[in-house]
Amino acid sequence: MAYLFLDQANVRYLRIRIELSLVTIQTYRQNQLTVHSHLPPNPHIAIVRFSALGDVVIVSAAVRALQAAIPNVKITWITSPLTYSLLNGMQGVKFEVVNKPRSFSDYRDFYHSFQHQKFDVVLSMQANLRINLLYPALHAPIKIGFDRTRAREGQWLFCNQRIPFQDTHLVDSFLAFVETLSGRAVQASWQLPIDQTDVDWAHLNLGTLGKPWIAIHPHASKAERNWLPERYAEIIQQITAQQQASIVLTGGDSLEEMALCQQLEQISPAHTLNLCGKTNPKQLAAVLGQVAGLIAPDTGSVHIARAMDTPVIGLYAVASPKLTGPYQHMEYCVDRYPQAVAKYLGKDPNQLPWNTRVHHPDAMSLIQVEDVMLQINRILGRAQ
Repeated sequence: MAYLFLDQANVRYLRIRIELSLVTIQTYRQNQLTVHSHLPPNPHIAIVRFSALGDVVIVSAAVRALQAAIPNVKITWITSPLTYSLLNGMQGVKFEVVNKPRSFSDYRDFYHSFQHQKFDVVLSMQANLRINLLYPALHAPIKIGFDRTRAREGQWLFCNQRIPFQDTHLVDSFLAFVETLSGRAVQASWQLPIDQTDVDWAHLNLGTLGKPWIAIHPHASKAERNWLPERYAEIIQQITAQQQASIVLTGGDSLEEMALCQQLEQISPAHTLNLCGKTNPKQLAAVLGQVAGLIAPDTGSVHIARAMDTPVIGLYAVASPKLTGPYQHMEYCVDRYPQAVAKYLGKDPNQLPWNTRVHHPDAMSLIQVEDVMLQINRILGRAQ
């Protein structure tokens, strides 16, 4: 949450803008409408989604579905620089690139930037206070947000339409925005705008190792999702010695990630390529599009690999892969979420509320080396 230090004039300005937005939204909420019947022939749709990288990859599938459902749609995607570095070049989409607001001046600049722009619909695809306060700046008669269960930190105040609640995968929740807007059932479709220069870069670097290539993205943004380093080390030993495969390490440039990848690189240095901290998002996608498979915990690389149609051995115990796993391709995932729920929460996983996490430091230790090797053998057997 952002902490804003506002003087009285600034508070009054922001409050007036928000109150005007609430009045407009309340007026439309009094007449619940069938959204698609009120769309003009060539609607201009604003999409708001800033981060994280895995989430925007998921949203990109919904954007492709939107273009298929409403062929003449005009799309403006309001997002962050990191997201844009992956999605730049996405056909039929105009990007408005801004940083997440952290101060009143950031909000003021955002409001000024959009004061003369008008949209037919806003798809409010992100729900937290910092982003919710941006919605009053976007002028549109229809603003679609999450259902009350998922409309965190008051998002429902700023939207006059909601998607229906379903205990489904995150991809389906974003597709629901398109279905609510278009009145049609839609399907996810990924076509990430990867440049040939990125593909060539991936080929050049991967070519230093013998095939098949197995990528490992060992670090998630939340420590509780991380698997044990010593088990990654054992996996690398077995893959390189028994399968004669090569390892490609991927990750961000944080000190923790780079230190872990440097440690794992030493297990079998002659058969390992360490790209941790050395790729931009498009290069990472290009690499993951070339490997035989990816091993990763619950992190954004899972969704990038899925978008590139690469098999994913997802490691899940904190959250269910049914919520955040590789969409419709979970056949290689190692799912120890039910056991973690039973052991650490003492509950039946089939009777838990939506989005329940197992916040226990030992949850990921339920995943064993042999669990992962079983899936690796399946993937490499398919690749041969």
